[in-house]
This record gives sequence, C-alpha cells and structure tokens, in this order.
Amino acid sequence: MDLVKEKFKEIFVPIRDELKELLKQHSDKVIDNVTFGQALTGMKGVVSLLTVTSKLDPEEGIRFRGYDIPTLRKKLPKLHEEGEPLPEGLFYLMLTGEMPTAKDVSIISKDWALRSRVPQHVFDVIDAMPLKARPMTIFSAAILSMATDSIFQKLHRAGLDKKEYWNSTYEDAMTLIARLPIIAAYIYRRLYHNGDFIEPDYTLDWAGNFAHMLGYDNDEVKRLMRLYMVIHADHEGGNVSAHATHLVGSALSNAYYSYAAGMTGLAGPLHGMANQEVIKWILEMKEALGDNAGCVNKDITKKYVEQTIAEGKVIPGFGHAVLRKTDPRYTAFVEFGEKYFPGDTLLQLVNCLYEIVPPVLQSLGKVKNPWPNVDAASGMALLHYGFKEYPFYTVLFGVSRALGVLSQFVWDRALQLPIERPKSQTFEWFKNVTK
Repeated sequence: MDLVKEKFKEIFVPIRDELKELLKQHSDKVIDNVTFGQALTGMKGVVSLLTVTSKLDPEEGIRFRGYDIPTLRKKLPKLHEEGEPLPEGLFYLMLTGEMPTAKDVSIISKDWALRSRVPQHVFDVIDAMPLKARPMTIFSAAILSMATDSIFQKLHRAGLDKKEYWNSTYEDAMTLIARLPIIAAYIYRRLYHNGDFIEPDYTLDWAGNFAHMLGYDNDEVKRLMRLYMVIHADHEGGNVSAHATHLVGSALSNAYYSYAAGMTGLAGPLHGMANQEVIKWILEMKEALGDNAGCVNKDITKKYVEQTIAEGKVIPGFGHAVLRKTDPRYTAFVEFGEKYFPGDTLLQLVNCLYEIVPPVLQSLGKVKNPWPNVDAASGMALLHYGFKEYPFYTVLFGVSRALGVLSQFVWDRALQLPIERPKSQTFEWFKNVTK
C-alpha cells in the first residue's frame, strides 16, 4: 500500500467508527427544520450532506479543511517561493486534513505521472465526436469511456467486502485525476489547433504539465494554471457538480460514472458555464461601447449594465447563492493580474466593473450579494495570455473540480455512506400543508 493511501486509512478508520456510533445513538435527533420555501426552491440552506473536504462560509468564503485561500497560497508547497501552490498539495490536504510537506506533494505528483496513460479507445471516442460538439460534451463522453478501467467495478462484481470499497475507489480516483489533463488537452488541441497534440512532459508538475500540453510553456501561465486548479477545486458538497458526483456514487457507481455525472452538471449555465458567460458579456460590452467601456466613461458603462438588467438578464460574474462578500477567489485572480500584468486593459475593466456593478445591483433592493464571484475574474487572466477559446473554460474548471469531488468521493466510500434517497411529495400534498 502506498504512503498516501496508508496515511488515509489511518485517518478515516477511527472517524468511520465514530460516525457509526453517532448514528447509532442519535439517529432520531432533529438537526434542522425545513420550510415550505426551502423544499420548493432547491433545498438551499438545508443541512442534508456530510462534507469533509471544504466548507463555504458566507462571510469568509471557501475554506479547505479550515484554511482560507490567502492562507493556502502561503502555506501549500510551491515550486518557487514567489509562485503559486501546487494542486497536488491541496488534494493531499483535502484527503488527509493535514498540511502536506514538499515530499508528500512529490509522491502524489510522481504517482499521477505513472497513472496518466490514457487507453487508445478514449482517444477514439474523442475523435469520433464532431468538431462542432461542445468541449464539455466531449469531455464527459471521454470520462465515461474510461469506466472500462474501473478497479472498483471489477472487484465489486467479483464480490467485495464493503469495508474495502474505499481501497479500489481510491485507485480509480487517483487514476482518473492523473488522466484528466491529457484528455482535456487532447480535446483542446483537436478543437482549436488542428489536432496538433503536444506530448506530456513528466518532469513538470500536474498543472504545469497541463499548461504545457495545452500549448502554453510560459512560466506565468503555468503559475496561473496552478492557481486556477487550486481555487476551483471544491466548494463544499451541495453545489451541482459535487452533489451530482456524490449522488451517483451513492448508488455504488464507479468514480468514472459519478464524476461524469458531476461534469454534465458543471456544464449547465447556472453552474460551471458562468465563466464563459462573463467573458462573452465583457467582450460584447467592449464591442458596443468601444473606448467608452469601463472607467473611461463610468456613466456610459453604468447605463450598459442597467440596460442588461432591464432586458431581464443577469450580470454574469456577480452575486452568489451563499457568499455575502467579495469572493476570495475573485481577489486571488485580481492579485495575480496586478502582479504579472498590471497594465492590462481587461484587468482594468474588471476592476472598474467592481466599482460600477455592485451599487447598481444594490439599488434594486432584492440582491443579497452584489459582489463579484470567481467567474468575474478567472477568464480575464486566461484571456490575457491568449487563451481566447472561452467555451473551453468550463473544461478547465472541470479538471480542477476533480480534486475536490473525488477526494470527497473516496471519503464517501471510506465512511460507508448510504445511497441518497430524499422523500418527495405531490403538488396536492404541498397545497394541503399550506392550509
């Protein structure tokens, strides 16, 4: 058993036993009250999931195992002191709850490199998809096609003690994460660079190699990719991609099936596609307003924002279902831009929208959070380095999200969580309870 897996087993076994005892003693204890509105508006705010990897604080933003993003950027191991943290370290933290050493990160990085060979049939599936297909459609199909390699699936069919479900699930999750950058880069080069695939460079770290295979060998882009992979990795268990992965996995579907379900959820306009919508909207605004866009003429820009709202549209990149302050992930991208490309016009426009949009949204009197979220700035940084194919941004999001949802997925199996099956009621029942 490898060192990381052995470490994980030492950690989860006593927690699993404690959880079983808590269920045995307190299964009838009422922990939350559900309102009529919560039941019919997406169950927002209802405590009904166990999350190990991260927690979203309305006032502080996402915390990974208790650490906020500024702290992670300081404490997680890096290749260079002035660089960005390595995603391998965040995965280790989410899996074990312990801050990794440089050695821990190196072990995971080497393990992922060894696991990263993608079967030929996966490339065949990608190549069979039409070039007009959306990147997330191809990405999801490629992930599903890898289910043929699921160790958990094979062992479960042969008969597997449920106490050992976590072991083969860990193997599947690690292999899946290892392969994702190669699959995503292959899709990108096929769709946007005439199929000119770039071979992996295993002297590089996981995210650095991803940037290399995409065609960006600039050190700044590699640093940006490390940052992107870290801060998009997780957002506790109730968001669509995390919940869908957990839900499908609760039926004992393998990691490939479950993660593919999460990615089809991430592809939705109300979830992961938002980063595309931000860039699309900003570029349309620049085209419409020309030199007047941004702080050059705040009044004209403000009128454009108000017109967008008047047309029944949302301002993409602003607002959040849980957060009640500026998203720390947004701040991380802005800080990155101010460090590496402070004179960039798109960065300046993003900063200007921060001044203009929140007051407009606040004036409506209905918006609980008028502040920007991560999507308001992530595309700006990518676009600065020439990564202009914004329909692909959600795939980048998906590769990163694997770190969080699959580390939680391993915990789901380690804790032997049951199949998820909430109760539903008819429309007539809901009408009757209001009488």
